[in-house]
Order: sequence, then structure tokens, then C-alpha cells
Amino acid sequence: MEITCYRNPEVSREPGQLAAATYNLAHTLLSRSATGNLFIPIRAMQYLAILDEEELVFLDGVHKCWIDVAWRHFRPQTRVSLADPVTYEAVYYSGNAKNIALRLQAELPRALHALENKSRIDAPARVFKFPAP
Repeated sequence: MEITCYRNPEVSREPGQLAAATYNLAHTLLSRSATGNLFIPIRAMQYLAILDEEELVFLDGVHKCWIDVAWRHFRPQTRVSLADPVTYEAVYYSGNAKNIALRLQAELPRALHALENKSRIDAPARVFKFPAP
């Protein structure tokens, strides 16, 4: 699957922490991906999270390809134990993105567990185009 994402000018940024279990599960699922990207539907919020080796970005269902929030510069190497949270830098691209990010912290683990429980598909995704009437 290929998605082109765009960013508005940055509104603000701040440090954050991601629970170890969430970070570890996300990167375990990413390691199983043949493409180097993990697409995580967050159905409760109508958001799509996209994880790669560099960052985790969040797109809402209304604006489709515009990034609202990005979590970047994860530093797992600074933690003492695998059970310690992982620090990152949160970048916000809209005025209400900070509030959205708080909810994303709660919904992301649920979405990752739902994704983990699905059967694994080893084939590449295909998009069928149907002619417009």
C-alpha cells in the first residue's frame, strides 16, 4: 500500500513517553511487515496510524492524507529496562492536536492488540479501480 502524506506548518512540539508494552508491540508488528511500514487503523477515533523506522504519524478520516500528529525521535536506547517507557518528540500540525494526542495514547494500544489478533497476510495489497458511472 502506498499513501502520500502531507504536513501543515508545525504548530508546536513537546516531549512525550510511550508505554514500553505499546512501543514493543508496535515494533514487533513492524518487524513482521515486508514493506517496512505498519498501517494501524484506530477505529474508535477514525484515525490511521502509520509506523516506520523513523516516526509514527496519525491521519484522521476527514482530512485523509494530512498528518495531525507525529511522534518522532524515539529513544529506546536510553531506557534501563525493556519495561521502561520510551521517550519521543511529539509534533503537532493543528491547533487541537494536543488534545487528540492524549486520546491517541489510550487508543493506540487497543488498535495494536486488535491488529496483532488478526491473521497475518503475506501478500502485497492490491487496489482495484472501478470505472465511474
